[in-house]
Amino acid sequence: MQSPASRIVVLATGGTIAGTAAQPGDNIGYVAAQLGADELIAAVPALAGMPLETEQVAQVDSKDMDFAIWRRLAQRVAFHLARDDVAGVVVTHGTDTLEETGYFLQRVLAPRKPVVLTAAMRPATALLRDGPQNLLDAVAVAREPGAAGVVVAVAGVVWDARELRKLHTYRLEAFGAGDAGWIARVEEGRLRRQRDWPAGQPLGLARLPADAAAWPAVEILTSHAGASGTLVRAAVAAGVRGLVIASTGNGTLHHALEAALRDAQAAGVVVWRSSRCLAGAVLAKPGDIFPTTGTLTPVQARVELVLALMNEVV
Repeated sequence: MQSPASRIVVLATGGTIAGTAAQPGDNIGYVAAQLGADELIAAVPALAGMPLETEQVAQVDSKDMDFAIWRRLAQRVAFHLARDDVAGVVVTHGTDTLEETGYFLQRVLAPRKPVVLTAAMRPATALLRDGPQNLLDAVAVAREPGAAGVVVAVAGVVWDARELRKLHTYRLEAFGAGDAGWIARVEEGRLRRQRDWPAGQPLGLARLPADAAAWPAVEILTSHAGASGTLVRAAVAAGVRGLVIASTGNGTLHHALEAALRDAQAAGVVVWRSSRCLAGAVLAKPGDIFPTTGTLTPVQARVELVLALMNEVV
């Protein structure tokens, strides 16, 4: 007999996991977001008979993820988690912006039930497709007693969504977590866990504007050899409210870029420093002009700044 909270809801958003190619051997010339949620489930025989429910929240290549989809996804996740019969939620997603969506959901919802994002590096028509196993693993994580928070299950590894970063363009084992380790490994449907589940205080859904155009405009710029302030001045002129700088090393900035950023900050634009490096934290030091974002990647720092501006905490 199934327990009252045994149902897993699968929310699909598209991505490579739902992609198809004309030729089975084509792993890069596919079109993402072609299959629906029910088709993804049907491709995993081991899921047959499980108490699953599906919903198609979006159908996009995740490179085109946007604020409107984020808001709708967060709303649907929260709705299903509030149901007594739901043990957890699985979200199928593309890999390109997986770390951004995962970070966003954890900061907004910080759920006490598990929300498991999964994805694939190969389309559903590939000879060596990884989507079905990743989806099966994600359901196993969502059903794990005591699991909580937003995590990502790919290639047999479970990561904290706040620490995830895509490290490789092509390999099936494409993700890591900087200096942080994995939460668990999925081995034949069972979890071998070494870290706690993500926790935190949710920011909530109330401050997420229904109109995506009302979300604070935040852009990412990069410091590099020969950098200038041209793009900073263009961003300020366009009405940007925040800038995240992918700095060199431990938050260092080209002098010409820094001068333009000083002007932007004086004009009311919030400037945060992240790093181009994908491991390590940007360490603050006395005399810093611009705050650092610790271990956040530039794209995650951008999500954090959008939410901070939205909640008026900067």
